[in-house]
Amino acid sequence: MTDEDRARALRSLDRRLDALARQPFRAGFRLRGRDRATAALKGPVTVRRHAHDLVAKRLAPAEPYKDGRQTPYRGHPVFVAQHATATCCRGCLARWHGIPAGRELTRAEHLYVVDVICRWIEREMDGGADSGQDPCPTDPGHEIS
Repeated sequence: MTDEDRARALRSLDRRLDALARQPFRAGFRLRGRDRATAALKGPVTVRRHAHDLVAKRLAPAEPYKDGRQTPYRGHPVFVAQHATATCCRGCLARWHGIPAGRELTRAEHLYVVDVICRWIEREMDGGADSGQDPCPTDPGHEIS
């Protein structure tokens, strides 16, 4: 894959994430608190490996255990990202990403889902909620607690 192909794929992924962010339910998810700290502490390589493993166990099978209820809302940055990106269950994958339910994910689909999750986390860490910037920069006495 050339640099131009990678850039095109990234733009396509960003457009999809922007469209998902316009959905009220999906827009409510932000990387905050402990989940944000975990992403910062572990770093993108480790978080990507976690995403790959979690998708393999909870989403890739043809009939995931407790499908539709298998992804917690918090507890790991990948879980938050899955809800924000509609990669939380096979129904959402089918509806939002065109990946049919009822069969195991292909390797390419698995990698795509991991890319979607990790790109959302990357965008959150670059400028999402709780970016570490002082919310009251005009008040010099204000400290972030």
